[in-house]
Amino acid sequence: MVLFLILLSSAITLIVIGAVVDGMLYLVSTGVLVLVAAVMYLLVRSILRSRRRRTTAF
Repeated sequence: MVLFLILLSSAITLIVIGAVVDGMLYLVSTGVLVLVAAVMYLLVRSILRSRRRRTTAF
């Protein structure tokens, strides 16, 4: 969870800096890519956790 929060905060920071500073559009795109990576990390982590919890009684 800590890794997700670090990725999320760095993505938001990059997006804000890239939007405010003129000519830093690459920071916006990098921030969006980091944001997508953070969401993918969270999805994979939640899928793996749900598979571990699911046990069969057979």
